[in-house]
Parts: sequence; structure tokens; C-alpha cells
Amino acid sequence: MSSSSLPIIASDSGLARYLAEIRRFPMLQPQEEFMLAKSWRDHGDTEAAHRLVTSHLRLVAKIAMGYRGYGLPIGEVISEGNVGLMQAVKRFEPEKGFRLATYAMWWIKAAIQEYILRSWSLVKMGTTANQKKLFFNLRKAKSQISALGEGDLRPEQVATIATKLGVHEQEVIEMNRRLGGDSSLNSLVRSDGDGDSEWQDWLADDSPSPDILMVEHENNSNRHLALMQGLEVLNDREKRIFVARRLSEQPVTLEELSEEFNVSRERIRQIEVRAFEKVQKAVKENIAIREDVTVPVSYIAQ
Repeated sequence: MSSSSLPIIASDSGLARYLAEIRRFPMLQPQEEFMLAKSWRDHGDTEAAHRLVTSHLRLVAKIAMGYRGYGLPIGEVISEGNVGLMQAVKRFEPEKGFRLATYAMWWIKAAIQEYILRSWSLVKMGTTANQKKLFFNLRKAKSQISALGEGDLRPEQVATIATKLGVHEQEVIEMNRRLGGDSSLNSLVRSDGDGDSEWQDWLADDSPSPDILMVEHENNSNRHLALMQGLEVLNDREKRIFVARRLSEQPVTLEELSEEFNVSRERIRQIEVRAFEKVQKAVKENIAIREDVTVPVSYIAQ
């Protein structure tokens, strides 16, 4: 697979054309996606890999839009996300029961965030875990308390943000000055047919998104692997029901599964609960081995 064979954005003004172009690639049905992934993994079918990648370019673009507040060309952000997508396709194991979009999201976000970290001066940004956490969350936290003006934050604003993000107040003050020194939120960042835009116009919105902090990327990767390994403790029926009910984009109903297995709906519900408990226990044990951390129940209670 090569990124050279994918559509590109010549400039930020070409974004609309790029989005229109990638919409031409059809979305894949679950079984079609499964067969393409098997063909790529087992036989090195590059055409199958290409179809897997192109069918998920819209996912990359959607995720990339959430990172427009860092003053970087959106075309480059999308390109980095596409690299993460290709890495995900290379490592995707369809038998685990996940859709590619669920798996690829981790790789796409990691690639974009690594690009942002490379692009910003680490001297200005800082290198500790808390500083990286602040870097990716400060603007959103300021927006939530209506503190997007220039200059230093008020003491009560500093205290609120520090508590919310779990960092020291001095770290909030220093990071706010670093980011403010690089670019004012009212600085012009582009010029197009509609006139100039300010940084604050391009900040990520507050709509729900599976935002993964760069500092947590390694832990998240371990959790994801632990979850996939956790599925191995289930028998075929339990795995089918668990994946269909907990991990599918469109969960299968109890009624449909009861007909499939010729048992009552209540029996399907009992199997689902038991499978969840078994997977949860296995995931916690796997993560404890890797990280010595506790997995949140919400991680597998999708």
C-alpha cells in the first residue's frame, strides 16, 4: 500500500474537492470488509487493501477536522491520518470480531497527534505527560468556561481548568502563555474567497468524539490488544452474541439472536451477561500484566 495512490489535497482551498472525491468510494458491508481483510492478510492482495483504505478515507477526514485548532494545514493533518489508516489495515485481524473503523480509529488519531507534536516546538510545548495533556486539552477547557481571550487567565479560571484536567495551576499558567506566545486565538490563519478566518473559528467543537490523548496512546493500544485477547476466553456462541450485542455498530436484537440459536430471548440475555463478565475479567488480567493499571468498565461496555 502506498499513500501516493490516494487522493490528495493540493491546498486548504482544495478541501471541498477532496471531500467530494473521497465520497465516491463506497462504504463496505461487514461481510465484504471481512473477505477483503482476509484476502489482504492471507494473500497479500494489494487491491483488497486499497479498497479497505479508500472506503475509510471519510473516517480519517472526519477525525482530522477535530484538530483544526493547531494552526496546521488541514491537508497535512488528513495525510498523516491516512498514514495511520494504512498502518491499521496492515495490522487488522478480521477474525477478532471488530469492524475496521473501530480498530483504525486508534491508529488514525495516534498518527495525527504525533504529527502535531512533531510540528510544534517541544521546547515551547513541554515534554512531560501533564504538559502533553494540557497541550491537547487547554483550548477546549478554555472554551468551555468562555476564557478564549488573549492574555493571562484569571486565578479562578486557572483553578477551574487545573481541577478539570488534573494538573497543577502553575502548569496551566505556563502552557497558556506558551500557546498564546505562538499564536493568538484571534490571529488570521487563512485567506480564501470568503475572507480571512481567525484561529478561534477553526477550533474543534464540543461534539462527542472518541478523543484519545497522545500521552495515553500506549496504554490505549495495550487495552485494545487486551480486549481482543479477552475475546479468546469465549466459546463460539458466546463470542457471536457478545460481538453482535456489544461491539457491533448496529447491535443485533435479542429476538434475532434467539431465532439464530433457537433459544429464548432471556437465554440470549443471560449468555450476553456471562460473556461480558468473562471478557471483562480477562481484559483486566491482561492489562494488569502489561500496565499495572485498571481498565475502566466503560472501555468494553460499548
